[in-house]
Amino acid sequence: MSTKCVNFVVFFLFIFFLCVKPVSVFAAENPLAVPNNKVGIHILDPSELPAAAQLVNSSGGDWGYVTIPIQSGDQNLVKWQQFMNDCKKYHVIPIIRLATQDDYFATQDWRAPDQDDILDFANFLNSLDWPTKNRYIIVYNEVNRADEWGGQADPATYAKLLSFTVTVFKSANPDFFIISAGLDNAAPDLGTTYINEYNYLTQMNQAVPGIFNQIDGIASHSYPNPGFSQPPDSTSLMGVGSFIHERSLIESMSNKQLPVFITETGWSSDSVSPDTEVQYYDQTFKTIWNDPDIVAITPFLLDAGAGPFEQFSFIDSNGNKTKQYQYIYNMPKVKGTPVIPPQVLGASTNAVSNSTVVTKNFTGYKLPHHLFSLTQVSENIFDYLINN
Repeated sequence: MSTKCVNFVVFFLFIFFLCVKPVSVFAAENPLAVPNNKVGIHILDPSELPAAAQLVNSSGGDWGYVTIPIQSGDQNLVKWQQFMNDCKKYHVIPIIRLATQDDYFATQDWRAPDQDDILDFANFLNSLDWPTKNRYIIVYNEVNRADEWGGQADPATYAKLLSFTVTVFKSANPDFFIISAGLDNAAPDLGTTYINEYNYLTQMNQAVPGIFNQIDGIASHSYPNPGFSQPPDSTSLMGVGSFIHERSLIESMSNKQLPVFITETGWSSDSVSPDTEVQYYDQTFKTIWNDPDIVAITPFLLDAGAGPFEQFSFIDSNGNKTKQYQYIYNMPKVKGTPVIPPQVLGASTNAVSNSTVVTKNFTGYKLPHHLFSLTQVSENIFDYLINN
């Protein structure tokens, strides 16, 4: 073999090891290592943020949480940068839940995402200036239901996409804090239409061994099921303490103690009286949810308007604040002190007008240099070796 060939073989091996360089999967900061206001609320639109802040930062609180979905077709830089600016202004920590949109051919289903969705989201969300160092991302929603995953629940495909998401987002910015999807805790085993959440988690790990070592936190939909109406019970596999059993199973399949984000929960006003809702919230916050692993509790939903979710709403369709709203508002809270990026810490927290919102230019996310395919590299090298 000529010296030229030897040199190119060495070069090829260098490129190979560069390409397979492992990506760190550890969160930038432990949210439980600092004072943390775990009280939050789930919202559906950025315009709800000021009202959400009034609730989650009341009674001595600061830097509470909101969970909010973002659809793949809603990547408006001005809109979402203004949302991040408002989070900074109102001292609210955003938890962004990825979503696709209704399936065009089956409108009862949400389209199953693919790698292109992840690349687009990573590019877009990394182009925003966030209010805190940790950038919380929930990777889709109740994926153990067929209607949330393109008509067919598929734990193996989700596990692979989750792993891909960790790699892509953390390669874009190590401050992204990746949280697995909250699951439907009442789903039965019914083929691929519904998969029981504990079986779903097990099948995820079978498909991608060690998948739960890759993520930074777990989301839980610890609803009081069945019927969104059960009293607090830490032993129930589908109650407000279901996060305990989810966490236990995940820890048996990993070597990490993952923090918990209860991003949906709540009692239905169709089944439980307002006074009973308050009693249940009081009991649960003081016992089951007084757990040192819980980072945030964001009940569903702040303001549903008129519609199917009104039974969970903290503000009714007439704009009145419910008894459960008043309970959460009056509940003593902690002044959270999340880690703030230096550029945010030194900046003004006043509202920013649309005319001054920073919009960053980008033309499509590209995988980092250590993630691109070896195919083209190897083809170019071997073509050179053959022809020289």
